[in-house]
Amino acid sequence: MNIHEYQGKEVLKQYGVVVPRGQVAFTVDEAVEAAAALGSPVVVVKAQIHAGGRGKAGGVKVAKNLEEVRTYAQEILGKVLVTHQTGPEGKEVKRLLIEEGCDIKKEYYIGVVVDRGTGSVVMMASEEGGTEIEEVAAATPEKIFKEVVDPALGLQAYQARRLAYAINIPNELVNKAAQFMMALYTAFVDKDCSIAEINPLVVTGDGNVMALDAKLNFDSNALFRHKDIVALRDLEEENEKEIEASKFDLSYIALDGNIGCMVNGAGLAMATMDIIKYYGGDPANFLDVGAEQRLRRLRKRSRSFYLMIKLRGFS
Repeated sequence: MNIHEYQGKEVLKQYGVVVPRGQVAFTVDEAVEAAAALGSPVVVVKAQIHAGGRGKAGGVKVAKNLEEVRTYAQEILGKVLVTHQTGPEGKEVKRLLIEEGCDIKKEYYIGVVVDRGTGSVVMMASEEGGTEIEEVAAATPEKIFKEVVDPALGLQAYQARRLAYAINIPNELVNKAAQFMMALYTAFVDKDCSIAEINPLVVTGDGNVMALDAKLNFDSNALFRHKDIVALRDLEEENEKEIEASKFDLSYIALDGNIGCMVNGAGLAMATMDIIKYYGGDPANFLDVGAEQRLRRLRKRSRSFYLMIKLRGFS
């Protein structure tokens, strides 16, 4: 499950991650009122959609007065942004983040993901902030540094400091950057994230370490533990077929092809899609219909095991 940038920043603030002051706006007048309330000489007007590449598509504007805020809000609200993540159909902007500007001295990248290869959480960092991490990995992979986190210990302070040094955070700010990374990792684990990406992380002229952008994705299988996160879901940003499938706990992802796939098992579903592509076809979807049945069996076994333990006098 995805959420908007402004929502992600509110989540991160709960863990001590520093973010710029900002406010969501759904209308032009709300945008102007939010900018006035911030009282900042520079205000950033940011489109809020579930996709990256908003700046390149014209969805991020820097305003130096309230009239510019109004102009940019009118321009962006209702606009269909087409980015590398939206597909050619794009996404309509229905809300804005009005945020104070900051004195950016240097941009960096910090990301936290679950690495299937190591079976652990991995924190990645790069000095190439503000650039898509895929581009950095393709062009200059040596600029991406990683720390594998032992799940029993969590991210250690020395690992965070090592990353900070590796990406050339100024020496006087290394501890602040390490605290930022530790807080980000804690949020990632506590909220059962699948991705936590800060791009860019910025060092400011007044010596702060701040998340200028935030992308949080959550493991849908763990949402039953996080009603506060479920409440942030924006159905208008999701595919109608995926929404319908989620009502039945089905793993469904809509694609651009015309060959429907209904498969029992995620691995087999991926293999089926590969075969279709190999022979020149285009899958219309990924669909694993076995997940719900396996989950039901697992829950049934868990209940049976629990009852057996209780009946034998253990607690």
